[in-house]
Amino acid sequence: MAQTAPPTTSGPTPGTGIAERLAEAVRPFIGGDLPVRLQAWDGSLAGPADAPLVVLRSPDALRRLLWHPGELGAAQAYVTGELDVPEQDGWDLGSALTHAFAVGAERGLSGVRLSPRALLDAVRAVAGLGALGRPPAPPASQARIKGRLHSLARDRSSISHHYDLSNEFYSLILEPQMAYSCGYHATPDTPLEEAQRAKLDLVCTKLGLEPGMRMLDVGCGWGSLSLHAAQHFGAQVTGVTISAEQKKLIDARIAERGLEDRVEIRLQDYREVPERDHFDAVGSLEMGEHVGASNYPTYVEVLRRAVRPGGRVLVQQMSRQGAGGGKHPGGGPFIESFIAPDMTMRPVGETVDLIEAGGLEVRDVHAMREHYVLTVGGWMDNFEANLDRLRELVGEEVVRVWRLYLVGGALAFRDGRMGVDQVLAVRPGAPHTLPPVRTW
Repeated sequence: MAQTAPPTTSGPTPGTGIAERLAEAVRPFIGGDLPVRLQAWDGSLAGPADAPLVVLRSPDALRRLLWHPGELGAAQAYVTGELDVPEQDGWDLGSALTHAFAVGAERGLSGVRLSPRALLDAVRAVAGLGALGRPPAPPASQARIKGRLHSLARDRSSISHHYDLSNEFYSLILEPQMAYSCGYHATPDTPLEEAQRAKLDLVCTKLGLEPGMRMLDVGCGWGSLSLHAAQHFGAQVTGVTISAEQKKLIDARIAERGLEDRVEIRLQDYREVPERDHFDAVGSLEMGEHVGASNYPTYVEVLRRAVRPGGRVLVQQMSRQGAGGGKHPGGGPFIESFIAPDMTMRPVGETVDLIEAGGLEVRDVHAMREHYVLTVGGWMDNFEANLDRLRELVGEEVVRVWRLYLVGGALAFRDGRMGVDQVLAVRPGAPHTLPPVRTW
């Protein structure tokens, strides 16, 4: 982490300033004493000295939490710098969040019900600190997506918000293949590039690719699978993306590698793929999360009709516990507001049901959750190593969005709040060539 602790101030001593007043005001909300060391904008301190430091740099941080209690308000304050979690005394953002989750679980905070008196007291306390008022404007980095949910135009806008920051931005975080999905790590020490290459080999092997076979890559990203399948397995590949920035990079790499006769990339929504009974194999890596709950049957139908009878389909997709993905199938208020608007996840069993209901026969389900912790760890290492250039490209606020995204994502996969799986299926109607004994 490149964050630094705030300078020492000569403000009020612990117990006499804003921090102590806040500590008392939030007791009903957090079930007891502060679990963190809190420093307020007047320099005052409260909370245990050996806990992670949380710095409130402005009353706007409180104002955001009042208007958007919980994760969204805290995320807004963090990305704008009104709230900070500096690295010090062995604590960083990841360990501080881990500590906060553990305290919340220990105190059972998800079940807390506040009395009207407690709420009134909290409002009075915040008013006394000058933090009441109209809600601050949303951060510039927060998504502003309009239109009918999962219409073609809205989906393009959602994808553009996340993927069109710039190809250089992503090249500084990902590895040279630009694979923006979970890798396959033989050991915890496997380098990120090697793990991504192993994942691509695994996908192509599961799809049974051989020279001359036709493969469709749905949601092809920056072309890692499309290029790998053509270059190393001899496949004839068609990839589709709705990100103009991604297509630009893939087309350049196709030309550099002399693969013009083997790879075609279309700027095309998955719903507009016209082929039927055409491809020998279809792959789709972490694309299904973006199609939405109501459109998932359509997505499965596109995969089914595009592949020939007997052909294989592989979907790699993130999952989330709870029926329909629980209260926040998009991953939570922060992810849904800043990273991937309109994303939908669900338990892997529900996804398998939808794939089978769409006319495909599921043959294998391969859970890879622990691998994603290692993959995100590699992205975080690259992120921190290239921090100065990333700030030049996108500014401090987006850098803070991405730090919170990567740190929070690693914890979600580590703790089982999110998962990722490869689901391998075949289209009935002709014999398939899956081996009776798997070698993967």
